[in-house]
Amino acid sequence: MPTYKYLHEYEPARPATADKPSASPVYRSVYVKDGFPTVEFATLFEMFEQSCIKYPNNQCLGKRDKNEKGEAGPFVFKTYAEVHKEVVQAASALRALGVEPSQRVGVFGANCPEWMVAMQACNRMSLQCVPLYDSLGENAVEYIINHSESVAAFCSTQKLPALVKALPRTKETLKSVIYWGPGKEDAIKAATDIGYKVLSFSELLALGAEKPAEPVPPKPEELCTIMYTSGTTGAPKGVMLTHAAVVAAVNTAGSYCKFNNVYLNDTDRMLSYLPLAHIFDRVNEEWFLSMGAAIGYWQGDVTKLVDDVAALQPSLFIGVPRVFDRIYTGIMSQINNASFLKRSLFNWGFSRKLYFLRQGYSHTKAAPFFDKLIFSKVAARFGGKVKAVVSGGAPLAPHVEDFLRVIMCAPVVQGYGLTETNAASFIAAADVMEHAATVGPPTPLTEFRLESVPDMKCDALDPKLPKGEVLIRGAANFTGYYKAQDKTDEVVESDGWFHTGDIAVITPTGAIKIVDRKKNIFKLSQGEYVAVEALESTYKKATVVEQVWVYGNSFENCLVAVVVPNKAVITAWAKEAGVSGGYEEGLLEDPRVNQYILSELVRVGKEDKLKGYEIIKAVHLDHVQFSVEEDLMTPSFKLRRPQLQAKYQKVIDAMYTDIKKKEAEKTRE
Repeated sequence: MPTYKYLHEYEPARPATADKPSASPVYRSVYVKDGFPTVEFATLFEMFEQSCIKYPNNQCLGKRDKNEKGEAGPFVFKTYAEVHKEVVQAASALRALGVEPSQRVGVFGANCPEWMVAMQACNRMSLQCVPLYDSLGENAVEYIINHSESVAAFCSTQKLPALVKALPRTKETLKSVIYWGPGKEDAIKAATDIGYKVLSFSELLALGAEKPAEPVPPKPEELCTIMYTSGTTGAPKGVMLTHAAVVAAVNTAGSYCKFNNVYLNDTDRMLSYLPLAHIFDRVNEEWFLSMGAAIGYWQGDVTKLVDDVAALQPSLFIGVPRVFDRIYTGIMSQINNASFLKRSLFNWGFSRKLYFLRQGYSHTKAAPFFDKLIFSKVAARFGGKVKAVVSGGAPLAPHVEDFLRVIMCAPVVQGYGLTETNAASFIAAADVMEHAATVGPPTPLTEFRLESVPDMKCDALDPKLPKGEVLIRGAANFTGYYKAQDKTDEVVESDGWFHTGDIAVITPTGAIKIVDRKKNIFKLSQGEYVAVEALESTYKKATVVEQVWVYGNSFENCLVAVVVPNKAVITAWAKEAGVSGGYEEGLLEDPRVNQYILSELVRVGKEDKLKGYEIIKAVHLDHVQFSVEEDLMTPSFKLRRPQLQAKYQKVIDAMYTDIKKKEAEKTRE
């Protein structure tokens, strides 16, 4: 097997046996070949206590208050000492309400300081925090409360009606409801009338002040959270994560920065806007708390996200591809509509900086003149203090990553992980262009190997380009699915290897590149395998595309797609082309619009050198975006393919019928 710059081979490759396919060697990060890094705390309770003692006067949790016109002011922070006081009171109040150690407590609402206080109160009393979602389906809140046997639930005012709707069917387990915000009188009365104890957040703190209780420190091996994953099919599964596992993820984040010369400390800030109910954001927030750093919570409006970023001036900008796609589209639309001189200057600077980045220059030395003239001004829109940009949750389109590397004036990296691995399994080396379009090598506490998938021609022992399913082992891994040993046994081997279901290759430097989900790779009728997520990344390069879902199956010999066009781009094109109709009122039904968008998909496909069978042959246009609310995307914005197929099956059938009809007509000619 080859050797890699960023990998240390820890165990040899595994040959194929009668019941197991072959697997690559076991690899660790080259930085930990002599042993894993450690931290000074063993649980999240210990971590937060240490920070509150060490940094009592530091800014801790902040938010923006709004005036009578609804305009947000500057971020206002509470100190670590002030937040600690609230945590102690909230924890004491939970004890007064009869919540016992090791019981579950639900939290339902958008990111805010109260969310974090509730979570730290759970850590303090050895309770297990259970994020609640209504985005997992209509009955998800009820399902998660009952399945987890949560005995109390924190809830935002906004989500209170959705929680109250579930309460008649959760009475056997749930007893108390605590809401933050002004509350809704009807919802509060409805919950009280059916026997629930309902308190406002301020009433909870007052109860805790009146009845103080000593902490119940958790043990490292005890659960701190059960996170229900959305998945793309089936009922949500409760991922059990211990204090030790989340601490390992926090350790990983700090160690990665140390090894990659990204220097963060107690003066830094992060913006909390990705769902705190997901492990990706939770780990990063716990990490910032471990440093005594500050967390600012967004307004909850994606259209005001850049405004929140500018107001907070974060040191770390963490996002998912959908957020970065919007940033790319927004800035490029402005560039394309700028004067010829400004557009030419931007494109010249962009090309020059990207060229030198690809030659191995650091982001600070690739094009300092253009940084000062152009790109620093773009970066200033994001606060001007970003030290690193991290994308996770799904693959970032290569053209968007290149764009961010140029305009952000900071290292831009992709990471990879799952809820089951605490979201921190791989991350690209900072400022290393060789790792562009990859998720890098394993993080400091992760071991991995690739396992061959013979049916899909994936050979983990290929000496040139090993390819296979990613298997992960490490201290950050989950302990299993709650009340679902059968589901656990399907993905976790007896020696700890977790099967991710993701197919990857190892690049020549030792980074891994996720090719697709194992279940998302399908065979066309002529026998060719298609990695559909990779194709969708290519097709999203077309600026006219807002969202795209590519479809094919083993009974057809070509691919079709459903596209949600970018409204601004397609309406501008239509105006110039003399095509009438509104975006929601007939424009997308015009054959000329359909043909234009199909031609753009074909163009970017050919530019990316896609094979003939990977080129889209027909497209259906829809003005309604795929959304979590419509059950067409997971809360982390991955496409729910079975649900998309169910919605568009008639459209798919019609496209294939039309394709075959045209082929038949050509044959007759």
